[in-house]
Parts: sequence; C-alpha cells; structure tokens
Amino acid sequence: MCNTWQHPTDTRDEITPADLVSLPKLKFVNITGGEPFLRADLIDLVDVVRPKAERIVVSTNGYFTDRVVELAKRHPDVGFRVSIEGLPSANDDLRGLTDGFDHGMRTLLKLRSIGCKDIGFGITVSDRNADDLLELEELADAMGFELATAVVHNSYYFHKHDNRIEDPDRVAERFTELARRQIASSSPKKWLRAWFNMGLANKARGGERALPCGVGSDMFFVDPYGVIRPCNGMDDEDSSAMGSLKTNTFEEIWSSSQAAEVRARVATCDKQCWMIGSVAPAMRRKPSVPLSWAAKAKLTGTLEPVGQTPEVQR
Repeated sequence: MCNTWQHPTDTRDEITPADLVSLPKLKFVNITGGEPFLRADLIDLVDVVRPKAERIVVSTNGYFTDRVVELAKRHPDVGFRVSIEGLPSANDDLRGLTDGFDHGMRTLLKLRSIGCKDIGFGITVSDRNADDLLELEELADAMGFELATAVVHNSYYFHKHDNRIEDPDRVAERFTELARRQIASSSPKKWLRAWFNMGLANKARGGERALPCGVGSDMFFVDPYGVIRPCNGMDDEDSSAMGSLKTNTFEEIWSSSQAAEVRARVATCDKQCWMIGSVAPAMRRKPSVPLSWAAKAKLTGTLEPVGQTPEVQR
C-alpha cells in the first residue's frame, strides 16, 4: 500500500530540529514517516515542536518499543498511533515485518502500563485487510484504545500509484458497519468518527469528498527535507512545494507568491482524498455538516451516505 520504505531519505539532507524553530503555534501535529523512530534525533524534533502544538501524535509501526517508550516518558502528553493493519496474518503480510503485530501490541501495552492516555491503533484499509476491520474495532474497544482509520491512497510521497480497491462494495460495507457501531455508542466523538468512516466508504467506491479540501490553507505538510507542502497526497512533487525551512522562515514561505500558486493548484485538484489530516480541519470549518448528519443518524437509526458516490453523480 506504500513504497516509502524503498526510498529512504539521505540523512545529510534531512530536516533538523533547528529548521523547525520558525514554525507557528499549531493546533495539532502528526509526526509520520516512513517510520519516525528510525531517526536518531526524533526526541530532539519533538522537543522543538511540543511547545508550539496543542496536541502531538506520532504514527509508528511500533517495532522499536524501547525508543517509543523513551519518547513517551520524556513527553507524557504526546499521543501514539501504532499501525496495526489487521489481525496478525494480514498485518505482517502488509507491513512486511516478521512478528510485526506482536511488536505493535507489545508497544501499545507498554505505553498503557506507563500511563499514556492518547494511544491507539491505526489501520489503512485495503482488500487484503478489510475483513479484519471490525475485529480490530472490537479489540481496540476492549483494550481502551483509539482506532484511527484510513483507506489506500496514491501519491508521489507514498511512491505508489496503483493502489485500488478491487471489491469496493465489500470494503464500503465494512466501513458502514463500523460507522453503525459508532453511531450507536454514547460517545459524541464516535458519532463524528462515524461520519468520517462513512466518507471512507464513499472514498472506497470512488466518490467525491463531502467537504472541500483546504490543504495549504488550514494545514500543511513538512517533508523530510524541510519543504513546506499543502499535504503529502498530491501526485506532482515539484508543483506542490511552497518553500524550504532550510532557507526561509515559515512566515516567509506561508505568505509567499509561490505558496499562493500552490494554493491555486490545490483548488483545482481532483484527487478526492479523504484522510483525517485534511478532513478534520474541514470539519472544524463546517461543523454543522457532520453534526447534523450525526443527529439525524441518532434520531432515525439511518446512516445517510457521506459524499457523492458515482451513482449519485449520474
């Protein structure tokens, strides 16, 4: 689902903690990869970013348990999402890691034992693991963990352009059942997740996203070399670069004419991505959309589609 591991960065060119000093105050930061804990200076990076962000979550495969725990002890309020791509067989197959499921679970249990609160699974759903989605949800609930969901996407950053859902109805049905369970809960947070997961069902079927994409305006991506981009989901690496933190401050980049040109390209992007990084700020801009959907679902017990499916477009 992702070939980033086949294209390792050159450590001589990678961003340094000092390059992040000019970042502004931020509502949320997700530190992702590849695998973040391959970096020897990850704690130093978090030391710089932590005072700037209301919340930080690190996405990891959980393989380096000791490194994860070391960061958690230094920053107890940082969250962790361990990529668990299904039950053991599917997870280890997709991740290419022998005993990867065991390592991930051990890391989560260790984090819980030292008092970490913001921890959970992250699953990227494909045909290979769709049938494990509901079991993972049950496991997460039983263990008191969060469950972050995604569906396969393609982009230059993933070094992947041939991901596709071969059985979209089956995958969409799994997301719909997950949403049904979430809307039946007593947690408003899960009700909003139900709306998001119905959007993933729509994405699996090839539909249009339910809210406009605001990447490059209400969120940004810092790549491994310090280049500011609107996101990591676009197809063209060159045309998505706003500027580099190695040569300019964040404010200089953010207000530049080059950034304005990239935002104009975002406005015409037709990829219809549905990833939480871009959807969450869109939900905050138009909270009435997911809230009214959730209220109707709670009252009627009916889950309306989220987004425009190809059938609706016709």
